[in-house]
Amino acid sequence: MRNKYFMNNKKINYTTIEGNSNQFYALVGALILLSLGGAWASLRMFLEGHYITGMSNAVPWGFPIVMAIYLIGLSAGSLVLSSLASVFGKIEFKAFSRMAAVLAALLLVGALLSIVLDWGRPDRLIVPFLYFNPRSMFSLNGILYSTYIGICFLYLWAMFAEKEKIVSILGGIAVFWAVLVHSGTGAIFGFVGARELYHSPLLPPSFIAAALSSGTALMILVMAATFKFSGRHLDDALIQKLGKYLAVFIGIVAYFIFVENVSRSYIPEYYEAQRFLLLDGNKYTWIFWLGLVGCGIVIPFLILMMPGKGKSIPWILIACVLVIGGVLAERYIIVVPGQVLPLDIFPGMEISSEFQDGIIAEYSISFVEALQALGITAFIFLLYVLGLKFFELLPEEVHREG
Repeated sequence: MRNKYFMNNKKINYTTIEGNSNQFYALVGALILLSLGGAWASLRMFLEGHYITGMSNAVPWGFPIVMAIYLIGLSAGSLVLSSLASVFGKIEFKAFSRMAAVLAALLLVGALLSIVLDWGRPDRLIVPFLYFNPRSMFSLNGILYSTYIGICFLYLWAMFAEKEKIVSILGGIAVFWAVLVHSGTGAIFGFVGARELYHSPLLPPSFIAAALSSGTALMILVMAATFKFSGRHLDDALIQKLGKYLAVFIGIVAYFIFVENVSRSYIPEYYEAQRFLLLDGNKYTWIFWLGLVGCGIVIPFLILMMPGKGKSIPWILIACVLVIGGVLAERYIIVVPGQVLPLDIFPGMEISSEFQDGIIAEYSISFVEALQALGITAFIFLLYVLGLKFFELLPEEVHREG
């Protein structure tokens, strides 16, 4: 099936993929098995309790919450890329609008699954909507997330219906809402004044910068894989241009990470927390320097800025993989270390008790948490692959001129 979409007198033929090869069925089968594995892990956590995970009363937010804010960032970044043509006038990227918008909606669905399945009482999903509290970021974010998914589907409807003016309007609303959604997610942590490694007014904009870098990296990888395995032509120049955008986003992330940590280092009551994160040599220090700074910022930025490697598609794809891994490390660094450090309830006094008050807590990702995260990710891409088969999301070929 075909759907002809006109752009500056250039015709884009959106089509479904065949989806009848052995490779397609093998991919769908593998994604279904991984999704079922995630469902099994979630069921075990629900029936047996969180004691089978690495979480505890000291660290109640574990890898499921890390995955949730990670997927929310990927979703926001993907939606912004979807609007490059309709909002920012980058016509050459219009061919990717549909697949990026679909992926943005699916990623947020995956994020909400990660949150709800982490609850001990997922049946209480509707409670935040019944008791709205404007001073609670959890209450506000419930509204933001639900309306965000609705905007994504309205945006997709306008693109399928070829209503250019509505696409432009909804694209602008989608970008604005994506910024609100991820600012709200960052505020969940940044507005917590009781924990030194959370409290920061820079977290909301830092979240947005990381969302743009990780979302761009993911879309480059998804586009390259989708076009390659569907046997369609994708102009290398478009990947190279997105690679330049990615380098800029990485630089912005580096700026926010630098300013946030330097500002904490100048506040006396944050000295110990900063030393614990940056200098103690624990696993969080290694994740920060090797995962976030090394893999997420320095190495991919150098790759993308080097004259030869920055134009090489394989090297751009390597940089994208590193960015995606680095931003996951950044999300982990935001969520977990802030909890393992004990609360400074009585400043200037030493606390000791039988309940291990004042002791640094321990947390490690358990097998069931990792399997749940893998299952949710597989479920997202299962829906994406099936969407390519049943909906006209993919252009037949894409050239730089559109």
